[in-house]
Amino acid sequence: MAVAVLLLICMISNTSCSAFTSISNYVQVSTRRITNTRLHAQISEKEAKVAIDKVVKALQKDKQANEEMGRLSKTNNVLGFGSPRAGIIAVRFNASFQKGGMGRSSIPLPFGLGQSNKSDGRGTMVGQVKANVDAATGKVLDCSVFRDLGYGRSFNLKV
Repeated sequence: MAVAVLLLICMISNTSCSAFTSISNYVQVSTRRITNTRLHAQISEKEAKVAIDKVVKALQKDKQANEEMGRLSKTNNVLGFGSPRAGIIAVRFNASFQKGGMGRSSIPLPFGLGQSNKSDGRGTMVGQVKANVDAATGKVLDCSVFRDLGYGRSFNLKV
């Protein structure tokens, strides 16, 4: 708005306004700065898979994580990955944790042959895992697991 008013004043007075030229130069420079930004936070799917595997191994090894949430049985789906800072890989995925017992159902078999050994998925909790991994060394920098997809308690892995 101010640029338009200065332009109108310069046109009426039929002179060149130094204020208008300095403001228009500033506007052009500031637009150039915005258009020249680049994204440095791109990683490949293969790098993300390696990072997820490192996080899964760390969660499976940690005794406190196994006591608190149960054994990590599988990763369900990858929610996202990227590199927020140089040298850091950030991953987010859902994982299934199984706690206590064998998770076997007690369905009786026909003809009095006993009970089946079929897994029924009891005692399974799905949690959302969010972790940062060092890209150069593959070391897990921090990891947190949100139970019940973020509506319950969270567990922070001590690294």
